[in-house]
Amino acid sequence: MSIKTAQGSGLALCPKCHKLNNIRQCSGKNVRLQCIRCHGLFYPRKPYSLQYTLAWNFAALIAFIPANIYPIMILYSMGIGEPNTILSGIGEFIDLGLYPIAVIIFTASIIVPLIKIIGLFLLVYRVHTGVRLRPDKHSKFYHALEFLGPWSMLDVFVVALLVAVVELGFITSVAAGPAINYFTLTVIFTMIAANSFDPRLLWDKKQGCENAKEENDY
Repeated sequence: MSIKTAQGSGLALCPKCHKLNNIRQCSGKNVRLQCIRCHGLFYPRKPYSLQYTLAWNFAALIAFIPANIYPIMILYSMGIGEPNTILSGIGEFIDLGLYPIAVIIFTASIIVPLIKIIGLFLLVYRVHTGVRLRPDKHSKFYHALEFLGPWSMLDVFVVALLVAVVELGFITSVAAGPAINYFTLTVIFTMIAANSFDPRLLWDKKQGCENAKEENDY
């Protein structure tokens, strides 16, 4: 049984005025269309969605490596600096008995970015191959990744808060380390990668597989 989609019915939604346009006379997902109501130009699907998603996701993965190698925060005490990476900072919270904070930082700084990067690679692979494609499950997974993305900025917020609050001159002060720039880039790149991915491609691929199966049955 084939899946009924708007594109399969020759329709496309204008992103500006939300008017359903007839696209039966057009062919291809990268053909630029003009809305019959607002006359705005749009594409039935995001052009080169998978390519852009892969490019931004690879950039996020590359930036994620130095984000965990370089110190993200430098604590100065009596003029002596003590650099801390993300993992060493989490270790200090554990040593101080601040387990909830350590769990929050570990989840937001390590788990969430990795899940989002791996998840986007998985979605691109599923769309490209169509292997075991479950559009409903994958669409929910994509929206979950999109929702979780900005929460990775929690670590950046914590460092910024410490820099602003812990400022006692020569005695104690906190400065942001070079890793903060790479970590910020990681979060931004993953957000752009998620925004570049078009989840409707999941349904298009499934529809194509179902139609091919029906033709083979005949």
